[in-house]
Amino acid sequence: MSIVLDEVTDADRARRAPASGTGKLINIDNGGTLTDICVIEGAQVWRTKTLTTPYDLSKCLFEGLRKISRVIYGEEDLLKLLLSTAHIRYSTTQGTNALVERKGPRLGLLLSGLDAAALQQDAQQRDVFGGLVGTRVETLDLGTDEAALEVAATQAINRLASAGANRIVIGVGGAQRDAGETRLKKMLLKKFPPHLLGAIPLLYSHEVVQDDDDVRRVWTALFNAFLHPAMERFLYSAEHRLREYKTKNPLLIFRNDGDSARVSRTAAIKTYSSGPRGGAEGAKALAAHYGFERLLGMDVGGTTTDVSLVEAGAVRTDRRGRIEGVATSLALCNVTSAGVGGSSILSVVDGRIKVGPESVGGAPGPACFGLGGTEATITDAFLVQGLLDPVSYFGGELKIDVERARAAIDERIAKPLKLSVEDAAAAMEQAWVQKVADALKAFTTITPDTTLAAFGGGGPFLATRIAEAAGIKQVLIPGLAAVFSAFGIGFSDIAHEYEAPLTATDAATLKATREQLLERARRGMFAEGFDLADCRIETWLQVGDELQPLLGDALPSLPQGAKPSLLLKATRIIARATLAGQFGSAEQAAIADGTRQARIDGQAQALPLYRTEQQSAGVQAQGPCVLEDAFFTARIDAGWRFEINASGDILLTKQG
Repeated sequence: MSIVLDEVTDADRARRAPASGTGKLINIDNGGTLTDICVIEGAQVWRTKTLTTPYDLSKCLFEGLRKISRVIYGEEDLLKLLLSTAHIRYSTTQGTNALVERKGPRLGLLLSGLDAAALQQDAQQRDVFGGLVGTRVETLDLGTDEAALEVAATQAINRLASAGANRIVIGVGGAQRDAGETRLKKMLLKKFPPHLLGAIPLLYSHEVVQDDDDVRRVWTALFNAFLHPAMERFLYSAEHRLREYKTKNPLLIFRNDGDSARVSRTAAIKTYSSGPRGGAEGAKALAAHYGFERLLGMDVGGTTTDVSLVEAGAVRTDRRGRIEGVATSLALCNVTSAGVGGSSILSVVDGRIKVGPESVGGAPGPACFGLGGTEATITDAFLVQGLLDPVSYFGGELKIDVERARAAIDERIAKPLKLSVEDAAAAMEQAWVQKVADALKAFTTITPDTTLAAFGGGGPFLATRIAEAAGIKQVLIPGLAAVFSAFGIGFSDIAHEYEAPLTATDAATLKATREQLLERARRGMFAEGFDLADCRIETWLQVGDELQPLLGDALPSLPQGAKPSLLLKATRIIARATLAGQFGSAEQAAIADGTRQARIDGQAQALPLYRTEQQSAGVQAQGPCVLEDAFFTARIDAGWRFEINASGDILLTKQG
């Protein structure tokens, strides 16, 4: 893919040079099955993948870095790679997976001015509350005198610890929110000093986020407390190992708000669903470059298909995003994760093929991997149908076994349905395609101007078939589709947001609040290694869930009874990449590299095979055919035309 470092993209970039703008940019997206690495330097891009090692994420991280160093230098030289790198940006599904599987600390909850029932008003809240907190809840009355409150608070903490809580969230509701939690913190620091061995961590909701909605704020603190330990152990360990190589800058964590920050400045909750946000950021860059008004992202991984939308140049975002169906105080990218991917288990239930949501992941993986898996997956079906080549799959580094795939499909699908293995594989394809297409249609209304962006390791496989099932007539496969979320991470800057309520709506209060937030931003960006004077500052007025830019010192008219707050964002721009190339100038036919025997709708055909690396800019061809990259394969069905541009991006168009 042809790219250049983007140092001037708007007026702000014209004023300030990116921080540490020289050197390589390493972007890493750690998924449940595979870990993707994308390295950018000038117009050069290198990419690779490695199997995720869930038992030790630092293992796959450094295996991936060593592997990409071999790609770049022809031999393994991790030290040379890291010394020549300006920034390492990283995202992981570790926190997301921990929350889905409820694998985390046992939380305790100490409340005042707020009832636990308020946090469990619907079935979704009750389910999550039961998994994270259960019955470990205590309440306090802050109206008592200091001595009595100190005794009551101490006893409450001891009871929660005795009930099994190993992290405790403290939430005070109502007008006493900040003052009440600060009052409790002063008391409990004396009784439970954190420097003692075995001290139980106490977390205060107002220190995690500022939000007048007590329920949202406490839920946000609970999620953060649950995700914190696992993320902390791994990320600090990884950062420590990177320091041994004398890297120029600290490890940056890509967050679900589309920005990055160093480990010590990142709240655990902001790592939730950060990988899919990387794909959405990449899609946003594509939409801007190619002028797509409506780009529907389909990121097919091993376990899930993550669906996002870029419309009118913006990633669809919920100002109060939901985690596990529960509203939080944070803005989150609106992404739906459907339980269908390349490693999803396909089985027969009540005479019908069921797709996922269970997955074999990277270990043991699909049956064809030969790593002990015996379940039938769509990857096995693709291999049986001839779409995949055992010699070229995964860049030739992972040998896949067609006989193992046939055996799994025969046992799990063909025999229960009384079909041949080939017909069973075709039925698996149909069920898999329909589930992905249904997820797209459930996420948004498909309009005539909707273009489907198919990425992730499994996104391109059946992109045209999925598009037809969803009613879409144009598909974009990025040249870096297989590592696209990792590439998208590279469009982030270092940034932090700060929020404070406005106690009054006069100009003096506004100015004082803004100065308070600027001071917090000054300290925060100093901790990142930057002077606030070199950062872009943006401010918004927030009323409820609505944001409006605030440019002057006067507040606009507000609804009666509104409780506005001021939101300030400080951004330090760092080097990133932009796209090059356009579509519409294809004048020559793509060059086929022989044919591939594959089955479409149960019929064996000799399909022309086009290897993307061998194509020049501006080539085109018609389906049916097979497009193959080192890390992805796409079957282009009849009635579709493809064009490859100078960036290696592929545009598929339905004919007629």
